Amino acid sequence: MVPVRPALLALSLFALGAHSLLGQAALAQSSLAPSQGSLPPPRPAGQATPRLVPSEQPRNLAAPPARPATPPRAQPSQAQPSPTQPRQAQPRPPARPQAQAPATPARPQAPRANPPGQRTPTVGGATPPPNRRPVAATAGAAAAAAAATAATAATARPPEPALPPRPAAPSTGPVTGLPLPRFASLRSDEVNMRVGPSTSYPIEWTFQRRDLPVQIIGEFQLWRRIRDPDGAEGWVHSSTLAGRRTVLVRPATQLAGAGSAALGEATLRRRPEDSAAAIARFRPGVIARIRECGANSAWCELQAAGHRGFLRRAEIWGVGSDEEIQ
Repeated sequence: MVPVRPALLALSLFALGAHSLLGQAALAQSSLAPSQGSLPPPRPAGQATPRLVPSEQPRNLAAPPARPATPPRAQPSQAQPSPTQPRQAQPRPPARPQAQAPATPARPQAPRANPPGQRTPTVGGATPPPNRRPVAATAGAAAAAAAATAATAATARPPEPALPPRPAAPSTGPVTGLPLPRFASLRSDEVNMRVGPSTSYPIEWTFQRRDLPVQIIGEFQLWRRIRDPDGAEGWVHSSTLAGRRTVLVRPATQLAGAGSAALGEATLRRRPEDSAAAIARFRPGVIARIRECGANSAWCELQAAGHRGFLRRAEIWGVGSDEEIQ
């Protein structure tokens, strides 16, 4: 057995005792210190509860509630085009057809003779204008007649040429070969009608209505014998006549309570029938242009004052009873 020195033995016992004292002190300090999350030790009565600073307040060590996981975004099946590649147009889904209501067929409208609220215009004056005037009615003609009388008193008047015989109707003109009688119209507002086919014959009438229809009943060289709507006859130069066909409105109606026929108004209609709608009303003396007139037709298509329609053949003068004009 090895002998132990007393000094070393005493030193070892001292170190062992110091270590044991240090461990006990640490254990007591750890047991006295309050642990986090436990209740504080009891305090004596009458001592105020110390106020904790927000930084010194006990923390809730409970774990925060778990946030719901965000579902991953669906990735397109096709790869995104790169900036360098052109983007391809994606086909659009076809539009859904909208249901359409079936169209309602239009109802045929019956023709109305006079539309409500619309007044039929009237063409022409209340009094028919005169177609011609006598030469003696003008001052110039009176002066010419006085001068002619004085000249006749001074010198003897030369004999007038003999008048050509009147052709028997119907016949053809000896100059033009056209049928006689036939209709024409006046070319100007002043046409002199003479007694014979020469300027040496005196003027009997002066027509003052352009486009007035006249009837040619004779020919002699450059002169034409005419008859006007009032029945007067005479000779005019062929240059004063035109081939444009016109008519003079002359409606004849029986007035209520009157014993003789009196002039009234003629109704211009949309179609050649009495039940057609009225376009305008023509008073006596209106001059209209012929558009069309069928052979043996009771109606003729006319135009006057911006109105175009059909008028009965019996209400106009200037077209034959069976003449066709196209």
